[in-house]
Amino acid sequence: MIPEVDTQPPPLHRNISVPRPGHQLLLLEGGDALFPALVEAMDAARRVVHLETYIFHFAGSALTVAEALERAAQRGVLVRLVVDGVGTPKVPVEWQQRFTRAGVRWRVYAPMGSLGLLIPSRWRRLHRKLCVVDGMVGFCGGINIIDDRDDVALGRLSAPRLDFSLRVAGPLVDDMVETMEQLWWRLQAVRKARQREFKAAWEALRETRPIGDFTRLLRKIEIYTGMGSRVNTDAEDDKGVLQGDGPMGVNDARASLLLRDNVSHRHDIERAYLKALGMARQDIVIANAYFIPGRKLRRALTMAAARGVRVRLMMQGRYENFLQYRAARPVYQKLVDAGIDIREYAPSALHAKVAVIDRAWATVGSTNLDPLSMLLAREANVMTTDRRFAELLHQRLDALVEHAGQKLDARTLGTRPWHQRVLDRIAFMAMRTLLFLTGHRY
Repeated sequence: MIPEVDTQPPPLHRNISVPRPGHQLLLLEGGDALFPALVEAMDAARRVVHLETYIFHFAGSALTVAEALERAAQRGVLVRLVVDGVGTPKVPVEWQQRFTRAGVRWRVYAPMGSLGLLIPSRWRRLHRKLCVVDGMVGFCGGINIIDDRDDVALGRLSAPRLDFSLRVAGPLVDDMVETMEQLWWRLQAVRKARQREFKAAWEALRETRPIGDFTRLLRKIEIYTGMGSRVNTDAEDDKGVLQGDGPMGVNDARASLLLRDNVSHRHDIERAYLKALGMARQDIVIANAYFIPGRKLRRALTMAAARGVRVRLMMQGRYENFLQYRAARPVYQKLVDAGIDIREYAPSALHAKVAVIDRAWATVGSTNLDPLSMLLAREANVMTTDRRFAELLHQRLDALVEHAGQKLDARTLGTRPWHQRVLDRIAFMAMRTLLFLTGHRY
């Protein structure tokens, strides 16, 4: 068993949001693609597996990830798991016992307590989905550890949920390690760093145990297309684009990690979106599960449409809860009136948080364009300015918008029954009131 290194990392002071070269990015669609990739990386681990997720649902295909964590800890790998107290209010007793026997170290971020969400400070949730294995391979996206056909709000789905994640190798994996270490030590209630800095402790850990062999993993594409056919290839073209028939990846991409927290990264993700939207000249495609953008983002979208940019939004079409569904409708009306094309995903639930702008800027992560993500939650996105990757993601989103989305037009939104529109307004005002109680305007 690898001993826990008892030292707290220094804070992230450098600007990690600036894209750097040297990344491999592999797009993974759904848990059917992500979970095998996670398991493969965890099974190769020899030092550390560190996983953060909002929801860990111990059923269906998600059990393969739980079992991989257990196996890694049994081999002596240092395994850490952090789940959110709202998304994962309870870890089953069986898995608590199995994790304890294997040596998995697991923590719950901000447990609910007896008053639950009645305390506004508890609205600050761990919503990001990050995993790092041996400091070499990272994962970042919107996919929780839950079977693609299970949904905590909607029950059993007739078709897989739409969501995306990235497998990443390159410099930004170090940034993932540092932000995850900071949160871990906060949960450990460590207030003062010991004499050894985190980086020195990490180097000492590297000296005591070699990393796993990820050579084959980082050359291989093993994913599922939207139609469910499996693709395996080691082929690579001369431009560094990993080849396959479905969603693919690129080598040597410029990319960065974008964070949102309540300390030093409050607005990093929003600013990145605003900058990219402000520079858009041709095309904007956004797929977002919970979409209630604030005034700045609404203005950026409407101004882009006014200067002739084609703006298309793919939203969640299923009713999950009153506030998120109803409060979005008045916003939709204003955006549609401005000439923005809004579609609701029809085949199943949509949980994606991805965007492509001018086929030159793209992001994949956990961040919804809504007040919970923008103002309260801990979030993480990977942003890239690699045109090859942006083109790959654009092709996938373009197909989804055109063939899997039901269009919302101004007439349909404006002529709905009056009582529905009243409920929409009530939800919107309730949302703003709740935000006011937390000291936020949106």
